[in-house]
Amino acid sequence: MDLTDRPRRLRRDGVRDLVSETSLAPSDFVAPVFVDATTDERVPIESMPGHERVPVDEAVSRVEEVRETGVEAVMLFGIPAGKDAEGSRAWANDGVVQEATRRITAETDAYVVTDVCLCEYTEHGHCGIVEDGAETDADLTVDNDATLPLLERIAVSHARAGADMVAPSGMMDGMVGAIREALDEDGHANVPIMSYAAKYESAFYGPFRDAADGAPAFGDRRHYQMDPANRREAVREVALDVEQGADVLMVKPALPYLDVVSDVRRRFDHPVAAYNVSGEYAMLHAAAENGWLDLDAVARESLLSIKRAGADVVVTYFAEDVARAL
Repeated sequence: MDLTDRPRRLRRDGVRDLVSETSLAPSDFVAPVFVDATTDERVPIESMPGHERVPVDEAVSRVEEVRETGVEAVMLFGIPAGKDAEGSRAWANDGVVQEATRRITAETDAYVVTDVCLCEYTEHGHCGIVEDGAETDADLTVDNDATLPLLERIAVSHARAGADMVAPSGMMDGMVGAIREALDEDGHANVPIMSYAAKYESAFYGPFRDAADGAPAFGDRRHYQMDPANRREAVREVALDVEQGADVLMVKPALPYLDVVSDVRRRFDHPVAAYNVSGEYAMLHAAAENGWLDLDAVARESLLSIKRAGADVVVTYFAEDVARAL
């Protein structure tokens, strides 16, 4: 037996790190932050241990906590004071994300990414305008083209408040092109777009919907988010966003869709982001709380796998914990 080639030679301490193909750094991560206009105190998110909704008055201190771990970027999600059929609080000048963005950019050096969507702001919890008469899953139709002007207004309002990057997540056809044109016309040509270019209709979003109060009041989102069965379609979706001017390409969720992350990395010469979503976070916490897994080890291994698949940027609820360990 020829044992001339022994890969184990390079697995010994001292050389192991030198030949490691993938590494993690705090600068790889974006930490989600939930800002709640309905509370005057921090509210723990039960399904996401270690995370809270924070009032606007504590948005700066929450971001400073993130920055202390070495993580440089945050993504803001808002829980508004009120909701309506259009989600008008999403683009209000005094809206929760707008006010938090102004304070954070004025008082910290954090890089602020804002979520551009309507689900947290609409009474029905969908990501766009629901056509009249839709009260059940069977007759649910989100009007794609009527939603685009609202997404434009949200993105522009965030840019005016000082957002460094906007991240449209509604999976409306044409949203990137519409937002790019609106930003440019309003004098924000230098604000990049991180598009949720391949966002799947996933069962892994449950804890987030509790955290952001954004669950659909009826029906589901399968008519506008991607079918988990489809891999090739993701390349088509991403290509459309590239053509429309997306600067960063997001795949969501991350762990069940590493094949898609890898496909996007190979096909497009753009920065690739992956969202390590709330359900991925919650299930590891639940297993660790039962003594079945080492939380620190599986969190780090999970993020390594996302980077190894090709992600340049990882949006993750583990950002602070893993950054401290690093």
